[in-house]
Amino acid sequence: MRTLGDRLRIARQKRGLRQTQVKDRTNINNKTLSGYENNVSEPDMNTLAILTELYGVSYKWLLTGEGEMIPKITEKRTSPLTEKDERDISKRMAELREDLTSATGLLFDGEPMSDEAKESLLEAMEFGVRLAKKNNKKYVPKKYQNDQE
Repeated sequence: MRTLGDRLRIARQKRGLRQTQVKDRTNINNKTLSGYENNVSEPDMNTLAILTELYGVSYKWLLTGEGEMIPKITEKRTSPLTEKDERDISKRMAELREDLTSATGLLFDGEPMSDEAKESLLEAMEFGVRLAKKNNKKYVPKKYQNDQE
């Protein structure tokens, strides 16, 4: 793969996602995602981590094109999120976004929290929610796992 944009597009397509679905799951604007895939702009490290997690690809492969696209550790240790999981995460993130935007007097280090700081906080919270969902899947007995879809 020649460019980061090419690898981002391929990873998204391999995962079977449209840009609008990526937007719904990550809150990355379609235009921004298109810019990444067309090499108009480059995502920051936080965004790369989110896309790496969503696409289930190796961070090294995404950045450099070297190594395995899908890491063997990820295949063994994590369970993919179901559509229901994704809907639950989207709903929870919408609730959190509403709470943050309606909160008055929200401070960070004694200063009013900027919109950028709120977005960063939401990204970190979504990463945590996704990670918790995946990690908790391994504690659900197999006979009940199909009931969660």
